[in-house]
Amino acid sequence: MTDRDCSADLREQVATHCQHNTPMQIVAGGSKAFYGNAVDAQPLVVNDHRGIVHYEPTELVLSARCGTPLTEIEQTLADNQQMLGFEPPHFTGHATLGGTIAAGLSGPARPFRGAARDFVLGVHMINGKAEHLRFGGEVMKNVAGYDLSRLLTGSLGTLGVLLDVSLKVLPRPEVEQTLGFELSDRIAIQRMSELNLQAFPISAACHDGERMYLRLSGNAAAVKSAQKQIGGEDVKDAAKFWHSLREMSYPFFQTTRPLWRLSLAAASAPLAIDGKQFTDWGGAQRWLVSDADPADVRQRLSELGGHATLFRNGGEQPVFQPLTGKLHELHINLKLAFDPHCLFNPGRMYPEF
Repeated sequence: MTDRDCSADLREQVATHCQHNTPMQIVAGGSKAFYGNAVDAQPLVVNDHRGIVHYEPTELVLSARCGTPLTEIEQTLADNQQMLGFEPPHFTGHATLGGTIAAGLSGPARPFRGAARDFVLGVHMINGKAEHLRFGGEVMKNVAGYDLSRLLTGSLGTLGVLLDVSLKVLPRPEVEQTLGFELSDRIAIQRMSELNLQAFPISAACHDGERMYLRLSGNAAAVKSAQKQIGGEDVKDAAKFWHSLREMSYPFFQTTRPLWRLSLAAASAPLAIDGKQFTDWGGAQRWLVSDADPADVRQRLSELGGHATLFRNGGEQPVFQPLTGKLHELHINLKLAFDPHCLFNPGRMYPEF
């Protein structure tokens, strides 16, 4: 497909929906369609709005339209020895930039290089009044007050239609090496926490239930020096392993049972919940395959200061941790500020909006 600017047409479609008070389900590549609660609304198809708008490798900034395939963006960056630092998952070959930012998901490098929102410099969007708005820009320091462009990251299209996104990109590391260690999950979490406090060029750290994996990225001298100090066995086909973790094709994730994504303090001990666990992000993200009562899982995470997302196979259960108090009030106010008639992806994140 050729590059195409559909912003005027999309704005007109949103205006029509607003005029008739008709809810919209924003649709692009569909690679993240499983993520979030089901939406019953008329489709607003955005994947024809595509193309890289601006990219100058020396500036480490790329701007593209929301329907641009993620593969196209990553190939363009790779041709210039650059990359998206947050390692976004694709899940299918149809992933788009807009869906990637709307989902806000990040890969194994997230705690070491930053989350998706940390790389968003600016966005163009259409809000629930059919207004074309711009937040941020293409430089690192251009925000006074609330950074609304990053607020849209992970909002799952509930605040408006992303049109264009500007991202900070990173140079690809000169060398990568993955080390393996036969450790229990408890010892691995302790070890990862200790290593995170030291100046090693770590770019990923996980434990699959039996073995800890540590990825080093940087110049050859730094990686070699770190490997000598840390030890461990060199892991063959490491790129394949990290790709399978990013894309959740690793055997652990191949299940029809409820799959939970748990966020908590990285140094927290293994959770006392029945099921299988996979530790990622140096301990800060735990994946859980379990038939445990969802209310019990969420209560347990709340007690630890974290939260639980029923990522897949949850049936009719809510996907996201229910909001309460001031946090609930804040989300409602943000929703009404961007989408006063609650027309965008109603119920995708929470039933009340």
